[in-house]
Amino acid sequence: MPRIPRMVLTDSGQRCVYHVISRTALDGLPFKKREKDELMRVIQRFSMVYAVDVLGFSVMDNHFHLLVQMSPGDTLAGDEVRRRFILLYNKGAEFPEGRMTHFRERFSSLSDYVKDIKQTFSRYYNRKKRRKGTLWGERFKSVIAYKGSTVTHCLAYIDLNAVRAGIVKRPENYRWCSIGYHLQTGNRDGFLSLDFGLAEFGVDDQRLKQYREYLYHAGAIDKRGKAKISKKALSEEISGDFELNRIRRFRSRTRYFTDSGIIGSKAFVSETYAVFKDRFFDSRERVPKRVKEIDGMYSMKRLTEV
Repeated sequence: MPRIPRMVLTDSGQRCVYHVISRTALDGLPFKKREKDELMRVIQRFSMVYAVDVLGFSVMDNHFHLLVQMSPGDTLAGDEVRRRFILLYNKGAEFPEGRMTHFRERFSSLSDYVKDIKQTFSRYYNRKKRRKGTLWGERFKSVIAYKGSTVTHCLAYIDLNAVRAGIVKRPENYRWCSIGYHLQTGNRDGFLSLDFGLAEFGVDDQRLKQYREYLYHAGAIDKRGKAKISKKALSEEISGDFELNRIRRFRSRTRYFTDSGIIGSKAFVSETYAVFKDRFFDSRERVPKRVKEIDGMYSMKRLTEV
């Protein structure tokens, strides 16, 4: 049976938002904390290479969601194509000028973007588990989403995955989703778009507040067979006017005390990392990340295991 052609808008100058879903072919729930961390890292890497704005994501135990806005190739100047080529390969790579059109089209391709993510993660997973064969199931699904409120609704659906699955009580408590990333890391490295489908709200913090208000109300709606946000949690947010005061922001950072590899002053983290880095396979040079809302505290994620 022939495959249904994928719907991708290619009109010149038109940006388009897609909801992408891909599931593993493996039985059960194979993605644990480390696998989800790695899949997030892979998504972040290729989101820097491709002409894509990531509006939202959720990495679950056996599948992932992405909400992304792709830019058309003709918006990429030559220097920008070359820069992305170097990010994809390495600093010493020489750009093949005769293939400018090819790479301009590639870096604006949703299919190539998702393929690179899935193939790279598959190699990591198979190597780690000492296995061979297919990791992912059928082709990834993609849904074209209109801008504005449609994006907000779709983003909320993605961010509520862990709540509906009964994994967490509040969506921001799940660190492998976009609202968790916003609150737990302060949107580190500017990975996520601050659009939220709420472009009419000009201030980023205001958009986040408006989005959380919608998210909590949507998550409190009953859905047969699904968990939901409790009335108590919703009431607490309403009473606080969905503001993220210093105490609430601190609570969202508490995972640093359990999930980090090193915490402390910037100097301490750097010096301690220097002592141990040669014992690990990870060759990337790491730098301490400031923990927002906790003055003078820096963190270093756990390194790859020996």
